[in-house]
Amino acid sequence: MGKAVYSPEDYDVHGVLRLPWTFWLVLILLAKTWLLFVAAGASRQQGEELLMLFYPDRGLFWLGMLLGLPAALGFILSGYRQRWPRVWQGWRWVLIASVLAQIALQGMLIRQAGSDLPWMTGAFLLLDIAALAYLLLNARLIDSFRHFLPDQDSNQV
Repeated sequence: MGKAVYSPEDYDVHGVLRLPWTFWLVLILLAKTWLLFVAAGASRQQGEELLMLFYPDRGLFWLGMLLGLPAALGFILSGYRQRWPRVWQGWRWVLIASVLAQIALQGMLIRQAGSDLPWMTGAFLLLDIAALAYLLLNARLIDSFRHFLPDQDSNQV
């Protein structure tokens, strides 16, 4: 299987393969607890109520923060792909491990809930499974992590 060929528009001004826009959606999905935390902090009076609406159990909130940390760091690390290429190349696997842990947690919550399954838990489980498939199978994303510099050859597979 040969290396995919991308158009010049797929590279930024530094010659780095641009990340697909769907990758940013995956990061937002995986960092959803962090985004909720920021939204709660921005709405000072209703912040506690907002957190209690989505996370009535504080332990699950902190676990969500921990599991979303790789995605939150992924936002930051994406700007340093050229500076830390080895870290960036391995970060896809960190994100895969993170989404697997989130799927396992949601599976445990669904099993405990029984017939009282909140619809959001099931919806997030399906979205996380789709995100996992995307991280594992999308060729453009894989190339964005593996061959983000256009002069790298495909011998590093």
